[in-house]
Amino acid sequence: MATVHSADGTAISYDRVGSGPAVILVDGATAYRAVNPMAAELAELLSPSFTVYTYDRRGRGQSGAAATDVTAADSVAAEIADLDALIAEAGGAAALCGVSSGAVLALEAARAGSPISQLALYEPPFVVTGDRAPVPDDYRQRLQAAVAEGRRGDAAAMFLTYAVGIPSEYVDGMRQGPHWPGMEQIAHTLSYDAAVMGSTMSGEVKELERFAAVQVPTLVLYGGNTEPWIAAAAQALAEVLPSALLDSLEGQDHQVAAAAIAPSLSRFLG
Repeated sequence: MATVHSADGTAISYDRVGSGPAVILVDGATAYRAVNPMAAELAELLSPSFTVYTYDRRGRGQSGAAATDVTAADSVAAEIADLDALIAEAGGAAALCGVSSGAVLALEAARAGSPISQLALYEPPFVVTGDRAPVPDDYRQRLQAAVAEGRRGDAAAMFLTYAVGIPSEYVDGMRQGPHWPGMEQIAHTLSYDAAVMGSTMSGEVKELERFAAVQVPTLVLYGGNTEPWIAAAAQALAEVLPSALLDSLEGQDHQVAAAAIAPSLSRFLG
């Protein structure tokens, strides 16, 4: 384990394995190294050909905490600065591989001009069709208010209900389960992912048009067994990006297996 410091001084903890061109794996909401073995497995699979970095996004795991009362734009800018610090540590340029909202953070970093050689994006969770409910306009503000009032469990429940789309009656049962304290522990970071997603879960495909400025060669992936709205999101993004390839992974859903995605990443990044 090693540490770099972001522009605002926040410590970002990371691991590095392998040898070759730099690749940074970017987790989605709630995930970090201690609870996401898939990232470490994927890093090992890619390590014969690439130097792979896994890291804890700010506020999670062993990375430093950060303010939760900042604007959405400042929140995204801070997470991009975290990636820039890692890219500098990696030699000044890197490919980014993001999963779920981590894919959208990687896209935003490319849009901001970070030195990214390639993008590989697995199932960015945009809502661009009418087959699931959009996220409420004040979703991020509700998350922030719940955390500020000490209602971390309510914030986690909002994330699962509004962003993930799990029916509230199932979430009520999850709150009694053994993993719920971990959800509450990282509840303050859910507003970071809400900021990253912005208006792209509104149900309007036009909200993806801002990514048309991203010229970085990009591989957009989705699982063959994933929900239709997520597959539609991947397809819509690939149509917007000027340098995108689109592919599906047979038998996979939103919880992609490292062994299933590694071959596609190796071919594209190589």
